[in-house]
Amino acid sequence: MTIFPDLRTIREARKLLAQYLPITRTIPARSLSGPGVAVQLKLETELPTGSFKPRGALYALAVNLARRRVEEVTASSTGNHGAAVAFAAKTLGRPATIFLPSKANPVKRRKISDLGARIVESGAADLAAAFQQASAYSARSGVYFLNDATDPDVPVGTATIGLEIAEQIPAVSSVYVPMGDTALIRGVAAALKQLSPQVKVVGVQAERAPSYYLSWKEGRVVATDTCDTCADGLATRTPDAGNVVAIRKLVDVVVLVSEDQMLGAIAVLYDREGVLAEPAGAAATAAFLAHPPRDGGCAVLLVTGANISEDVMDRAGVR
Repeated sequence: MTIFPDLRTIREARKLLAQYLPITRTIPARSLSGPGVAVQLKLETELPTGSFKPRGALYALAVNLARRRVEEVTASSTGNHGAAVAFAAKTLGRPATIFLPSKANPVKRRKISDLGARIVESGAADLAAAFQQASAYSARSGVYFLNDATDPDVPVGTATIGLEIAEQIPAVSSVYVPMGDTALIRGVAAALKQLSPQVKVVGVQAERAPSYYLSWKEGRVVATDTCDTCADGLATRTPDAGNVVAIRKLVDVVVLVSEDQMLGAIAVLYDREGVLAEPAGAAATAAFLAHPPRDGGCAVLLVTGANISEDVMDRAGVR
């Protein structure tokens, strides 16, 4: 497969996913719009499990079931990807084992459990140990390690978001996309750049987890020692070299947002627009508020997840 998916493959993915997933709405955000700029929210929170992740997980598992024998599917995750893999496994009739870091988001952990997946906790606070355990466990025959960061099929599923945006908002001029392991932005940007190369793709990372921002900026892999952010969906510290190459080709600019900016964006979305988002899900809105497009136009902000824990709701002042 090429470094990013082509339109034919993305359109085939949309046909496959249409059997299981709805098209998510893009709605106007009147409180964020102003003179010269119209803002739309892409509500990925409307998908099963409350995040965009089922697009990639379901597509990847479906195509791999067609290619080879898969007796069990595994994943390492901070939560949303794990829930998506559990959903995909249940939907397609395979058992799933999800490896989580310690003290994972309890809302996301509960969703994984409710979907029938087996949970293994790594005992470490970040994802690195969970990844190592999942990788070792998945070395056995018949086990498919659906690794969000490096699986080549996951961005094909997330690219369907780009197709939907182009069709729903033909006048789109900029799209703000949260960046964790980059599977989301690699897919969305691949679709948009092939359909409308003039659309500006803005990647958003947390200040306290800036590994891909630093890598995008310097053109090489730059790891960080920690990724201690309330936005667990953005908590990456060890970039993949191939992903860095891809985002350098596809992403126009990458910006950082603080913890307070994400918490503030959660409150803005909830109080003004009636949209509940977790910190990573509100990161695009936080970036827009801090870095609105200089040329105006129509901006689409991805709201990527709504699985917010009670303590973060309290910190954001949302109830």
